Amino acid sequence: MAGDDAVCSPPASASQAVTPPHPHTIAVHAGRPPHEPGEALSVPPVLASTFVSGGEINYGRDDNPSWRAFEEAVGDLEGGTAVAYASGMAAVAAVFDTVPVGERIVAPQKDAYSGTRELLRDLHDRGRIVWVPVDIADTAAVLEALEGAALLWIETPTNPLLRIADLTALLDGARRAGVAAAVDNTFATPLLQRPLERGADYVVHSATKLLSGHSDVVIGVAVTPSREAAEPLIEARTLRGPVAGALDAFLALRGLRTLGVRLERAQDNAAELARRLDADERVAAVHYPGLTSHPGHERAAAHMDGFGTMLSFEVETADAADAVCEALQVIVPATSLGGVETTIERRAKYAGDAHVAPGLLRVSVGIENVEDLWRDLDAALRR
Repeated sequence: MAGDDAVCSPPASASQAVTPPHPHTIAVHAGRPPHEPGEALSVPPVLASTFVSGGEINYGRDDNPSWRAFEEAVGDLEGGTAVAYASGMAAVAAVFDTVPVGERIVAPQKDAYSGTRELLRDLHDRGRIVWVPVDIADTAAVLEALEGAALLWIETPTNPLLRIADLTALLDGARRAGVAAAVDNTFATPLLQRPLERGADYVVHSATKLLSGHSDVVIGVAVTPSREAAEPLIEARTLRGPVAGALDAFLALRGLRTLGVRLERAQDNAAELARRLDADERVAAVHYPGLTSHPGHERAAAHMDGFGTMLSFEVETADAADAVCEALQVIVPATSLGGVETTIERRAKYAGDAHVAPGLLRVSVGIENVEDLWRDLDAALRR
């Protein structure tokens, strides 16, 4: 588990203040073993279910050195203690499990990850919790809904419309109301926003996405401000069993090492594609917070260190959107997101996103040459 201090911070001296390392540097160096001559530079995958008695770890469902390395790196990036899970949804479920039976969770009604909303609906229908649906971008409505709630769930930027919540106002309001607050930070990553610094109680990632970044692992992580706050999440993982695989944790950490360069390249590509799509008469609408015309642009500029790698755009009909996907040669029609390759899909074909425009296409922008991506999109739109 990661502590509250970044492992790669240089030692402080009495006479000189320490400059914290840049997040890109933390991503490269955190979660490594001590630099001893002849020792491995990275923690290898520990593929063991059973450990010899007398050490820190007894059994593979309780802990694993490969988890620890990944958790340490993510915890240092977010500024807290991280707990790895078998998937992003397992991390979401663990946070929801902290809410007492019958208590209220204020969470987005429509524009948020469909899996999160489906879990909320299931818990609500079974009487486990009361889901109070809100428009997360309507700050006043969210704050009003907090009375008597146990948890506020925030997703920003949202999936798939890239709407932006007023993170500071919502977290301040939750603190005043005595309501715990969780933020799904999957789209932004800790390189673009760090909700714990603004007062969040939990941060959740589908680390399958940008954190690991290579479309080859399923893993999740939840982060709390302290080890003490993480204990219920650790207990839930141990008792219910949604443990991450050791090789999955190893691969996720290996992917995390390049998050800085991947994010910068993909974000630059996303901004350029959004600009060109926004100027294209064949496109009905573009959703990207980096565009000054985006309703959440000023909020995103205030809360984030960049506008991210995700965008969505609309063509007139579902058939036109499907035709675009079928015509693409470089961009891959596929679900999920955050890999080095650019992917696209029509979201309204899924029941959970049936509320979005039929012709809306969500794009996870990768690190390819942007001119190749644009030629591919331009040709598909032309066809």
